[in-house]
Amino acid sequence: MHLQNQKLESDHSSSIAFYDFHPQFSSMLSEVWKGLSETPKYLPPKFFYDEVGSQLFDEICKLEEYYPTRTEMGILEQNAEEISLLCGADASLIELGSGSSQKIRILLNAMKPSAYLPLDISRDHLITSSHQLAKDYPWLEVHAACVDYSTAWKLPYHSNKGTRVAFFPGSSIGNFTPDDACTLLKEVAQLVGNGGNLLIGVDRIKDITILEKAYNDSKQVTAQFNLNLLTRLNAELDANFEVEKYRHHAFYNEQLKRIEMHLISNIEQYVKVADKTFFLAEGETIHTENSYKYSYQSFLDLTAKAGFKCRQHWCDDNQWFSVFLLEVD
Repeated sequence: MHLQNQKLESDHSSSIAFYDFHPQFSSMLSEVWKGLSETPKYLPPKFFYDEVGSQLFDEICKLEEYYPTRTEMGILEQNAEEISLLCGADASLIELGSGSSQKIRILLNAMKPSAYLPLDISRDHLITSSHQLAKDYPWLEVHAACVDYSTAWKLPYHSNKGTRVAFFPGSSIGNFTPDDACTLLKEVAQLVGNGGNLLIGVDRIKDITILEKAYNDSKQVTAQFNLNLLTRLNAELDANFEVEKYRHHAFYNEQLKRIEMHLISNIEQYVKVADKTFFLAEGETIHTENSYKYSYQSFLDLTAKAGFKCRQHWCDDNQWFSVFLLEVD
């Protein structure tokens, strides 16, 4: 795993360092071109998270229909002391997809880690949340990295204290196909090393109505989040999507055990991204995200393939969501 174009910024007023590995324009453009050239068309969900997209996702997490965030936070709050004891003193806490850093506060309060390394693709959101954490936890050493962890990457900083504990909340592992999820988990296993831990949140298979409501909220915030992807491409890749000519669509694919999010073209139209043009038929979709759901056993089977064994498992009373503490086997 290798990262290029490292840039380090240090804030001497607090214990924070920032490492910028933000995806380059050419990389983003080539991925978008590739996705729109395929049949069916798709766009990588990692591009949801510009500043506006990150803010919209924070709003989604507060919605009544969107159970994963509050359910996972409840599990973490109820079991924080046990998690801290199992992970040990002076751990290095590495968070994949740190977002607004709400859940990590539960672990910071309980674990008092020697260092915290938030990794996120949304640069501005990461800077804001990291500075706030450094202010609220003045004893904490923060090493924030803007990085696309779905590609080749490595940690920009290593602490010599304690066990490495990777934290991957929000069932973000569900955004990856099972094969890609296994690949990512193998990279995390290498990252934390022998005896290292992974604390990971996983959304469980459940009633279809509950699942589909979570991605089709009554306030249409998820629709705004989905459509904002096109707005971002217009701003950053010189595209000319007419956003009002697309609509949000999310449904549960029973066969593949996943929620799928799409953008549907309302009319027959052409769209330009930089200097390439793409045709969309009326009713044609652009697949923007998957969210795979797992049973207890199917997730353990996946993690075993990646070299992990389960140390502990916690679940809410409804068995809607699970948090696993895994160890490199």
